[in-house]
Amino acid sequence: MTLVKICGVKDAAGFDAAVAAGADLIGFVFYPPSPRAVTAAAAAELSGRAPRGGEGGPLRVGLFVDPEDALLEAVLAALPLDLIQLHGEEKPARAAGIRARFGIPVMKALGIAEPADLGLLAEYAPAVDRFLLDAKPPPGASLPGGNAAAFDWRLVAGRPIPRPWLLAGGLTPDNVAEALRHTGAPGVDVSSGVEKARGVKDPARIAAFVAAARGAG
Repeated sequence: MTLVKICGVKDAAGFDAAVAAGADLIGFVFYPPSPRAVTAAAAAELSGRAPRGGEGGPLRVGLFVDPEDALLEAVLAALPLDLIQLHGEEKPARAAGIRARFGIPVMKALGIAEPADLGLLAEYAPAVDRFLLDAKPPPGASLPGGNAAAFDWRLVAGRPIPRPWLLAGGLTPDNVAEALRHTGAPGVDVSSGVEKARGVKDPARIAAFVAAARGAG
């Protein structure tokens, strides 16, 4: 079954919609410049609205951009996470260090724009548990992800990826089925594609996205 991650959830309506739709993973953004950012306390309150991963609910994912250990410690003290997503310039050694110190699986986001970018997969594979293959931010973008931009799906079609992975970048309820057919991705991640305004999730679009992804799978 295709895994579905709804990322950048920051209010009860979005969280409840993701749970009701059957999302496998819900992502909380701990990066203040993002319009989807939440505090650890707010994320913990939202998380309490549904069972955790392993208890019949979605896995909780924390998205960080080049985090210091102090930030990770503060978030984890408030909210147990099932997966740490690194969406910055973290090197393999840093990713491995976070995984070892905190004992939580790590997913590394890699920006893809050309075939050479996929060469990083081999470098990071020993250090992480999952990959998120996203579009490289367009010129002038202020965020490392969530920019509603897609990359050429042909770059990953039929290519063996050395860890479980999610496809991201410009996905919507209207194109996710096509993306899955082209790439064979085992999972998908969406943020801006299920919003009614920047940073505000649309419950109807969340339900449509999950249904379309599962239908394609």
